[in-house]
Amino acid sequence: MEDELRIIISGGGTGGHIFPAISIANSIKAKRPDAKILFVGALGRMEMQRVPAAGYEIKGLPICGFDRKHPLRNIAVLFKIWKSQRMAKKIISDFRPMAAVGVGGYASGPTLNMCAAKHIPCLIQEQNSYAGVTNRLLAKKAEKICVAYEHMDRFFPADKIILTGNPVRQNLIETTLSREEAIERFGLDPAKKTILLVGGSLGARTINESVLQHLDMVRESGVQFIWQTGKYYYPQVTEAVRAAGELPNLYVTDFIKDMCDDSGTGTSSGGGSIDTSVDTRVPVISIENKGVTDGTEVVIHDKKGNKDQVHVIGDVPYGHKIAVRDIKAGEHIMKYGQSIGVADVDIKKGEYVHIHNMKALRGRGDL
Repeated sequence: MEDELRIIISGGGTGGHIFPAISIANSIKAKRPDAKILFVGALGRMEMQRVPAAGYEIKGLPICGFDRKHPLRNIAVLFKIWKSQRMAKKIISDFRPMAAVGVGGYASGPTLNMCAAKHIPCLIQEQNSYAGVTNRLLAKKAEKICVAYEHMDRFFPADKIILTGNPVRQNLIETTLSREEAIERFGLDPAKKTILLVGGSLGARTINESVLQHLDMVRESGVQFIWQTGKYYYPQVTEAVRAAGELPNLYVTDFIKDMCDDSGTGTSSGGGSIDTSVDTRVPVISIENKGVTDGTEVVIHDKKGNKDQVHVIGDVPYGHKIAVRDIKAGEHIMKYGQSIGVADVDIKKGEYVHIHNMKALRGRGDL
């Protein structure tokens, strides 16, 4: 359809790029529920998990950055850039976007370059006060550049800049959770003051090392801590914390999936066991191993050590969802802390949740 809104959003690498991108997509869908949105990211990077978790399709490019310490390895990098350009060209030809949004990160380079070459309007969103390399290189090809801070004309043409601030996920604003409920979901004491330790989505070595050097102070502080370490640092941090002895006032996680609801949803780790951060108040979990068949007994473990058994009703394909409790008609279907649709009918615990019994909010039937 000629009047169908089709938008490509490209970039990623860190949560600082990814979550503003998802917020942009959510805002577009709120204004135009019929809009088609396609993400383009870098294979092996964080966006390849976080974007599908938010309910959007993503295509991956084999793009990566230059290796300044080992120049000879950049021969392979140049080939990946060339291949990414070709792949981006095909993605754009197939999807036929009306506009492209770049949020920084490796993938936005070839994607927006190809869009600009096809005379597709491009917009850049820069989250930082010091503009990233990719966005600076793309600035000449962008129609407009949305920034979060003043004085960004140091990096971009002043006539293209729009001071918008950074996009914020709506569920952070609209959450109905009380502070007490949120704290309890981390297994902590609502009566105590709580400090969040976070060094960005990938973690920060200096912060992590500093905390590890002062675990005795953490234990004796009289307050409690939620510590997001980042995936890379998580194994060594958890090992050090275990060695330090009992620390009931410290909750350690590699990544907080949703800042307003860390309960998230479960992902299958194989067989019939799901070992993950699941709260039985979250209606659905995703099956991400090989799918399950009718009658399978799935065991769900939550972060507090409790477990529940779910009898699967009907065959459930890979990547699709089952209800972990009864869901009433009209109730929102929550996945990774965000509503992805509304139940059309009453759904029993263990039933396959899909477009036959729910109405998707984001225009895709495979959420």
